[in-house]
Amino acid sequence: MSTQIFASSKKGKKVLSFGEILLRICPDMDGAWLKENKLPFYVGGAELNVATALALWNVPSAYLSAVPDNSVTREIVDYLDARNIDTTPMVYHGERLGLYYLPKGKDLKNAGVIYDRANSAYADLKVGQINWDEVFQGVGWFHFSAICPAINQSVADVCLEALKAATERNITISLDLNYRAKLWKYGKDPIDVLPELAQYCTLIMGNVWAASKMLGTALHEDLTPTEGYAKETLLQQATDTSKEILSLFPACKAVANTFRFDHGKGIRYYTAIYTEGELTVSEEYVSDEILDKVGSGDCFMAGLIYGFYNQLSAKETLNFATAAAYDKLYIPSDATTSTVADIEKRIIRND
Repeated sequence: MSTQIFASSKKGKKVLSFGEILLRICPDMDGAWLKENKLPFYVGGAELNVATALALWNVPSAYLSAVPDNSVTREIVDYLDARNIDTTPMVYHGERLGLYYLPKGKDLKNAGVIYDRANSAYADLKVGQINWDEVFQGVGWFHFSAICPAINQSVADVCLEALKAATERNITISLDLNYRAKLWKYGKDPIDVLPELAQYCTLIMGNVWAASKMLGTALHEDLTPTEGYAKETLLQQATDTSKEILSLFPACKAVANTFRFDHGKGIRYYTAIYTEGELTVSEEYVSDEILDKVGSGDCFMAGLIYGFYNQLSAKETLNFATAAAYDKLYIPSDATTSTVADIEKRIIRND
């Protein structure tokens, strides 16, 4: 079964990712960074991780964020340019770059994350500041995540402005339902903001719990905790959630869900996508130990875009995206460094 999320007539147009560029500062847990004066950091941000993966996989990739105009940010932009990411849409204004601190081995959903993003250049974006006519030149796909409108009302308004402009230009739109509890601090809950944005989206990715919290979809009463359920139960919930999203948001053509559970020091991981009336389920990946959870979901999102961009079937798209996300668990940086060939070697095939 093939999908027509990304029309073949758009092939060759750019995928534009929109979000906040961040520095992830990564101290170890035992204080050695203080003794050794070493503090590792990575350039990232959910949407940049998607843009980086797509560029590596030879999908024309552009990235829009806002940064102050200084020597450090110019070096970062040069770094992205060297990775074949089109940074011409970047906005230069404001005084600071967003940061966050995440101890090694911790998950972004973990209480250990510390954000330092207030009053960043991206957080200070305003409606009317970005020329969408220019930005959307040659763009066929627009990607953003629920992290963007979590920052403040102004950025949420810019997201809505972007989605309206993209829809007017018949641009495919994808949304990752990333939930970051520590960011929703301006008096709004996700359910107050995300449904209005989701109505413009062609592809929505997340998990059944995030969809319930952010879009208001129904959750089976016994699924309020997030672990310990039979796979069949979770896949039925994925089907029900997906059908509800498609009915609530008619622009949406496909809904993808990930299921990632702790497995000792490692994980159990599988995914599903619902499109054209059918749920496609990935193989299950099991690992006894992993290196870094950060960016795995972004890699899955990039894999979906890669598959639909290249007119792969739903099954082929899901196989690639799932293997890409699993592969990312063994890479310490925020974004993947694996090529298409590397990822294809990871794919579990039981055909």
